[in-house]
Amino acid sequence: MAKRDFYDVLGVQKGADEAALKSAYRKLAMQHHPDRNPGNSEAEAKFKEISEAYDTLKDGQKRAAYDRFGHAAFENGGGGRGGAGFGPEFSSSMSDIFEDIFGDFMGGGGGGGAQRRGGGGGSARMRGSDLRYNLEISLEESFLGRTVEVDVPTLVGCTTCDGSGAKPGTGKHTCRQCNGHGKVRAAQGFFTIERTCPVCQGRGEMMDEPCTDCGGQGRRQENRKLSVDIPKGIEDGTRIRLANEGEAGLRGGPPGDLYIFISLRPHDLFQREGADLYARVPIAMTTAALGGEFEVPTLDGTRAKVKVSAGTQPGQRVRLKGKGMPVLRTKDTGDLYVQLDIETPQHLSRRQRELLEEFQNLTTEKTNPTSDGFFDKLKKMFEV
Repeated sequence: MAKRDFYDVLGVQKGADEAALKSAYRKLAMQHHPDRNPGNSEAEAKFKEISEAYDTLKDGQKRAAYDRFGHAAFENGGGGRGGAGFGPEFSSSMSDIFEDIFGDFMGGGGGGGAQRRGGGGGSARMRGSDLRYNLEISLEESFLGRTVEVDVPTLVGCTTCDGSGAKPGTGKHTCRQCNGHGKVRAAQGFFTIERTCPVCQGRGEMMDEPCTDCGGQGRRQENRKLSVDIPKGIEDGTRIRLANEGEAGLRGGPPGDLYIFISLRPHDLFQREGADLYARVPIAMTTAALGGEFEVPTLDGTRAKVKVSAGTQPGQRVRLKGKGMPVLRTKDTGDLYVQLDIETPQHLSRRQRELLEEFQNLTTEKTNPTSDGFFDKLKKMFEV
């Protein structure tokens, strides 16, 4: 019996695009799949026919040959799959077709399928996990920069078996569960689920004897001492990545990375905002009124003079340019802002009280313009 035209089998026009082909195949495959028609030989033959048609037309080269020569392009060993039944060759084709149709729903595209078809050996070597290390440093250490040595508990490659997991001098054999494929399949109704082999963990082979030092994992627990360079100006919350310093990979796989998360300890004097520093300094009421100066320590180990203007008010700030933090990986430097908190005298002696009372009696509107002006406004608000 002559084969039907593949376009007629799928019910599409000859110029149909890939999306139209896929949509037509999806609909027909669900309708005629043998799992939905148990014991129905006609449905089985129909399913085989539409699968062959789609397998040909979805491939650009096969489709071009079919459009030019028809079925003759695949006769005499030219790529046809007209044999009876569902053999291994048909299963391979159906795996590709299933992936094309349902890959979007199963979370994998063409790249993932290629990886699965590549065999179990590649999946046996697993990349090691990334590690996180929380490092607390002082503000002075952030200002100056330094090298810190950290002790990191991690998994390192086993030196006894060189990461292979096998006892030295022993061999390997093919996994009997998956026959060396590294994958096992289980049918669930219409779908066929493919999973990593639970016996060999995707390797496709088993060790005759596992390494006694690492138990066949190819890695073991160890504390590692690492030097971490802390750059000048590093900020709280900064993450430093040390490539390939994480856990060793499983069975010789590549290592993960180590991430150092930086946090700054609170400082007794300074608060940091970006590259700027802030400090609150109490000064005497007389210094605020008469003016003066004092010194504050800085993070570079020197002392900076702060000049107080006569008549300074509470909360005023004095800016010390270039006395802040270095800006990370630049030559710029932030500023230091000194906030002046005026301290009210306490525990006055009799003579001090007398002097203040005398000063108060001599006070005029010009002496305290802000407070006198405020109370004048209050009086006017309550005048009838």
